[in-house]
Amino acid sequence: MVIQILDHITDEIKQIRIDVFMKEQGFTEEFDEIDETAKFVLLSIDGKAAGTCRYFPSDVVGDAHIGRMAVRKLYRGQHLGTKIMMAAENAIRRDGYKTCSLSAQVQAKPFYESLGYKAEGEEYLDEGCPHILMRKLL
Repeated sequence: MVIQILDHITDEIKQIRIDVFMKEQGFTEEFDEIDETAKFVLLSIDGKAAGTCRYFPSDVVGDAHIGRMAVRKLYRGQHLGTKIMMAAENAIRRDGYKTCSLSAQVQAKPFYESLGYKAEGEEYLDEGCPHILMRKLL
């Protein structure tokens, strides 16, 4: 297993997000201007891209936002999402941020809670899918 922190999006990262968010979950607005400035975590197994997330400064001072966390179906159930999140949090901490926030799909809320994230505010829809803001003190 190899985990990389990258300062640009790669074709491998794009393909993971297409496979998970667009093909599996039906999202259409997957890529945005944040991809031009975000940092990315890419987890590979035996040379194959298995999972990813991105992170970037949020609108809250001292907070970095983690987004687009995805693991390909073939690699699920191996706790790779946790490894990706830990790598992102470590990089965010090294960059001097004090908290992490994320916009969790409500169905994934228990996963993020297991990593120490706490829900803030009310649920909201993003492309018709229920989400909730969550935050963690680093």
